[in-house]
Amino acid sequence: MIKIAVAGYGNLGRGVISALGKNRDTQFVALFSRRPEEVQKLVKDVPVLSSDKMALPQGLQIDVVVLCGGSRQDTPVQGPWFAKGFNTVDSFDTHADIPAYFSRMDAIGKKNGHVSVISAGWDPGIFSLERVLGDALLPGSKGYTFWGPGVSQGHSDAARTVKGVADARSYTLPIENALQKVRTGQEPEFSKRQMHARKVYVVADEKADRERIRKEIAGMPHYFDEYNVEVLFINREEMVKNHSAIPHGGFVLTTGTTGKQRTRQILEYRCQLQSNPEFTGSVLVACARAAFRLREKGSRGCFTMLDIPPAFFSPHSEEELRSHFM
Repeated sequence: MIKIAVAGYGNLGRGVISALGKNRDTQFVALFSRRPEEVQKLVKDVPVLSSDKMALPQGLQIDVVVLCGGSRQDTPVQGPWFAKGFNTVDSFDTHADIPAYFSRMDAIGKKNGHVSVISAGWDPGIFSLERVLGDALLPGSKGYTFWGPGVSQGHSDAARTVKGVADARSYTLPIENALQKVRTGQEPEFSKRQMHARKVYVVADEKADRERIRKEIAGMPHYFDEYNVEVLFINREEMVKNHSAIPHGGFVLTTGTTGKQRTRQILEYRCQLQSNPEFTGSVLVACARAAFRLREKGSRGCFTMLDIPPAFFSPHSEEELRSHFM
């Protein structure tokens, strides 16, 4: 049994805990939280530990810690901190910062003898794999990624960091005309603004400056500043009624040609999720299994899903994979 601890009890943390119950080779053994006393009342089966103190009860074994905080403020701090004491998995999704974050986690992992799998999920993660495969299988091709329609957890979390925002949901909306152009085999050059729009529903504090909130969200680097953004203010009741579900998904397309006749080839991968955090949680558990196996084989340092053999994600033996999945 791979003994898994979860850091964070938000939507993603609960998604990971649910996924652990579906994997026979994993065991949920501990939960880290900034509010251990409060969360312990909700989680009865495992000890809830302070993520500020990282204090472990005597005799508790943890093989992997799955980090479930936000990429804007939590993971950049918690990732290096937990990696000093444990193997870790996270879903850090600020794409522009992944190379620098990888280097930092790699150095910590090698120094302390641990494995960290970073930026795991469906994008970055599964979509990253699809982009690499498309580029490898169709040399000279052009790749496109469309997200949505759906709720982005990372962008919602980023919007909630703005002063005066009590709650927020950020929807990513693909531009349908752009998607159809790629599906017909065209290879246009798009700006981010031409491929996606963002709609953000915000519950603001009673006395908050709504115009300031609108400008801060729309101008946030790496999240909203390169898109057409609509910020809509609603009350808490409407948020609960109409925006409690967290669906998402998207498409990875590769278009290119083969042979002397330049035969047109189009590859398309689609991901359609009724629950973004539940699916992402399932991916993180598979990556925790991979982290455990990497460490068992003597690896140290940082890895992404691109660096890991697919068989390491699976609960099945190599013989079963060859017999039933080939």
